[in-house]
Amino acid sequence: MATIKDIANAAGVSLATVSRVINNGPKVGEATRQRIKKIMLEMDYRPNANARALVTKRSASLGVVLAEMLDPFFATLAHGIETVTQERNVQILMSSGSIRRETELKAIETLLEHRVEAMVVHSKALDDATLIEFAREVPGFVLINRYIEAIGNRCVWLDNVAGGRLMADTMLRQGHRKLAVITSRYQIDDPAQRLQGIREALADAGIELPESNIEYSTPDHAGGESAIHNLMARGAEFTGVLAYNDAMASGAMTMLFDHYITVPDKVSVIGFDDVLLAQYCRPKLTTLRYPIEMMAAKAAELALAYAEGQQPEAGVTFKYTPTLVKRESVKAV
Repeated sequence: MATIKDIANAAGVSLATVSRVINNGPKVGEATRQRIKKIMLEMDYRPNANARALVTKRSASLGVVLAEMLDPFFATLAHGIETVTQERNVQILMSSGSIRRETELKAIETLLEHRVEAMVVHSKALDDATLIEFAREVPGFVLINRYIEAIGNRCVWLDNVAGGRLMADTMLRQGHRKLAVITSRYQIDDPAQRLQGIREALADAGIELPESNIEYSTPDHAGGESAIHNLMARGAEFTGVLAYNDAMASGAMTMLFDHYITVPDKVSVIGFDDVLLAQYCRPKLTTLRYPIEMMAAKAAELALAYAEGQQPEAGVTFKYTPTLVKRESVKAV
């Protein structure tokens, strides 16, 4: 692969002149600039992003911090970011925060060590003050899936309370009055906000949600199975299950089928996220679509724009709302 030295030798110019052309610098005549670009094209030269960072003090990269890599939700988020970076010819530097404060902090600091000035951060463990400070230090810092009022113009987030209300309203419209909620035990905002929305919708309808009908577990297939097992073990009565996400909903349906409780004939189940899994459950899962791919693309666009000097507009925020996707797992009683 050609190097910057190869280009300089072929063009008969100094390394500094080639560097100025690569970085769109001044003091290079137009004829020389075009000749060097032609040689770069002929020799298939690709500027190294890290080398450019050393010269420009900026990185031609977008840093991304996710909670985890393998979860389908975060894979979809990453794909949304990738659609933007591919168009802009920007490299992605990705790291996992694992919903732990120390890991999230290290992930962000590592990106800063690479001189990344545009980053999309999914943080659930860091406190507001720490994230606000990062937003002040990093020009292109954008939060996804979280809202902090002080930096609202750097937040791309989902109205989880509205999502919880929509889940409950969907069941209520189908005549369900005995509901169970299976939700995440992680101490983050999303499950608490969705549960808040559920409680609000049920309260408006004059329906009680007993604490014994709420079960906390891990937000995955195994957690859904365990939650339904525990609900049935203590004799909770329900005709509908509201699940924190599609993975828990899928696990819930598995456990119900294992006990010869058919979905949706005997129990209806609704999920949240609308990841690919929802389409391949049997029955296909009725769920709430979390427009995470669209949100991720927006977050990437904002991060790159802010890093390039565009100023976040005061008073603006980027709130998204989930929508219902009707499939086969919810039925009227």
